[in-house]
Amino acid sequence: MPAGLVQTFRALAHNNAWANHRLLTACAALSQVDFEAERTGFFPSLQRTLNHIHVIDLFYVDALEGGWLGPAAWENEVPYPSLVTLKPAQAAVDERLIAVCDALTPESLNTVVSINRDATVQAERRDRLLMHLFQHQIHHRGQAHAMLSETSVAPPQLDEFFAEGEASLRASEFAELGWTEDTVWKS
Repeated sequence: MPAGLVQTFRALAHNNAWANHRLLTACAALSQVDFEAERTGFFPSLQRTLNHIHVIDLFYVDALEGGWLGPAAWENEVPYPSLVTLKPAQAAVDERLIAVCDALTPESLNTVVSINRDATVQAERRDRLLMHLFQHQIHHRGQAHAMLSETSVAPPQLDEFFAEGEASLRASEFAELGWTEDTVWKS
């Protein structure tokens, strides 16, 4: 039986958290100077790119939870200047996104989310907003991945999805995250 859209969104939320965990764990091997160093990208450093991912996640996850944070999410473009502070903050917002997706029902995918844009309120269907958020994360993680390849730290593979036959390859990282295969693939 196919997984269905709800399970697909749950798996995407877990994949997002796993990819962030892999990327931020690799970046933790950088010096602060290398983390802040100017590089080619829309946000011209790993520090700024990874903080951008965090603040936009915070903006959209808050809206998905029914909050009204809005643009205050990015008032400070680099709220976490070091990996030591950024990694747990990103993990926390990733867990919130997983909780949002765990609470989904087929009916709730069609509900409208109100997004505070200060001067306006954007109304977006929940499934479309989630697709937008996942695409945003993938886009900027790809930029961070390319920036990391300019350093002495090997970038982790981020283009894997949860292929059943490769469960053993991710088992230790899942254990670090407190997950099992059943955590991700529950129905």
